[in-house]
Amino acid sequence: MRLVLTSITRPVVLAALAGLIGVSAALAQSAQPSPADLRLVPQSDAQIKLSFAPIVKKVAPAVVNVYASRKVVQRRQVSPFMDDPFFRRFFGQPGGNDRPRQRVESSLGSGVIISSDGTVITNHHVIKDADDVRVALNDRREFDADIVLMDERTDLAVLKIRGDGPFESIDFADSDSLEVGDIVLAIGNPFGVGQTVTQGIVSATARTQVGVTDFQFFIQTDAAINPGNSGGALVDMTGKLVGINSAIYSRSGGSNGIGFAIPAHMARFVAQAADHGGKVQRPWLGATVQLVNAEIAEALSLERPQGVLVTAVFEGSPAYEAGLRVSDLVIAVDGKEVTDPNSFGYRFATKMIGEETDFVILRSGEEQHLTVALKPAPETVPRDTRELVEYSPFEGATVMNLSPAVSEELGVEGLFDGVVIAEVKRGSTADRVGLRPGDIIRGINQKAIESTQMLEDVTRKPPRLWQIDIERDGKVSQIILRG
Repeated sequence: MRLVLTSITRPVVLAALAGLIGVSAALAQSAQPSPADLRLVPQSDAQIKLSFAPIVKKVAPAVVNVYASRKVVQRRQVSPFMDDPFFRRFFGQPGGNDRPRQRVESSLGSGVIISSDGTVITNHHVIKDADDVRVALNDRREFDADIVLMDERTDLAVLKIRGDGPFESIDFADSDSLEVGDIVLAIGNPFGVGQTVTQGIVSATARTQVGVTDFQFFIQTDAAINPGNSGGALVDMTGKLVGINSAIYSRSGGSNGIGFAIPAHMARFVAQAADHGGKVQRPWLGATVQLVNAEIAEALSLERPQGVLVTAVFEGSPAYEAGLRVSDLVIAVDGKEVTDPNSFGYRFATKMIGEETDFVILRSGEEQHLTVALKPAPETVPRDTRELVEYSPFEGATVMNLSPAVSEELGVEGLFDGVVIAEVKRGSTADRVGLRPGDIIRGINQKAIESTQMLEDVTRKPPRLWQIDIERDGKVSQIILRG
């Protein structure tokens, strides 16, 4: 369950502030100590009494509250007798059966200023469908904000404050250097009570089975975070941003000590996309992979399950040109180990277009290196986007012709032909039928649907009985409806 995260002040104050007190003689003799050497356990009462206040004073001005609102038009049901003009005159009710009524829905979250010009990064679900967005700084100033970029697949969004800067900002940390046991602070606005700070440790650095975004690779922490803190900052002991708090595992809705943050590496990638045209463009591999379980590991004579197994390579793709082949085992991307398809997808998806990346693979038991060019997915056929408005099960759906580019944008794995649903209007017939973005329309009444034009033609002459074949998450099911 996706919830808004936040922090609550915890009186437990542990000292791991690098370089403050008690640096060992070995460190003193080292001209350039490594980050691992600077991680110290408190060794005296004085060290235990150290405070995180200097870090909080440094980063708190860069953490903001995000208020998002949208107008929703509802239709209020009146007595069915009001359809009759006589009853409407008799009872003095001029309206019909449905009376439109407008109300405002609002959501509260947090955000982080990452640039002095007022660029803010937050969660996509905090500002989704918003008509108006405002941010409030910790000095109580409030500003309207523009939505620069929204990326639902990573659950991240970029805002721009409408106001004169400069604004206090926070620097990105190298989230890949984070280790289990490192102390972190979570800052946000839980339950709307105001800016709050909590402290904890990193419980895991690569959680991939969370189910919150398409690119599942999360920092897990036990710092107390609650609804309202989505989009808030997770910072390290140098006062740098290591993650964007995004979700919690909870049965009650409150903190159970299991929180998840999107790594700063992914947040930086999305922020850079906002600076270069306002659109996230990920590299296209042109291959599919699967998890290596114990049985596959045994069949491949591996000591333990590792890497991801290549199951398909599409001709002409960057993977094909690099020499990647079916049954290859990818064990690392640019020196970073991959353990499952989610960690592999994260490592590859955060690379920049136009560069190259190094794959370490095992082929026939021998380790090899392959250089993969980072190219955008091609649009091999025009997407021919159409919004279907004729009365049919597809009314309210926006559809596109599939291609590698469309598949990449919508997160559709390995499908490059057919018609895909890109969007479904809330409350439409398509929504009520149960159609969802990413569904592939494979056929209607045992006839293959090959293009958006063909689908639209069918909706203009609806049959009496609809037998719709839908592919979702690799499985085909059939919907049967009467016209």
